[in-house]
Amino acid sequence: MPGYLIEYNRVSRDWRVTSFTGPEGHREALVRRLEIEQTRSSEDWEIVSLNSDSLETVKKTHARYFEGRELDLASA
Repeated sequence: MPGYLIEYNRVSRDWRVTSFTGPEGHREALVRRLEIEQTRSSEDWEIVSLNSDSLETVKKTHARYFEGRELDLASA
């Protein structure tokens, strides 16, 4: 099942999504989440990994993570 890693800034509401496709995508997203949580520079950043059939579904079920400004992956 696909997995999605969301990095969400609670203060600025900026967000970034990384998609992990394939049958192990959900595991890859979880592993990456755990890595980022150990090195995040600020407690303002919430790091979540979600499993879903599509990013569109995630955007519906977890809409609060997508209310601010999308950051590109290069700004990580």
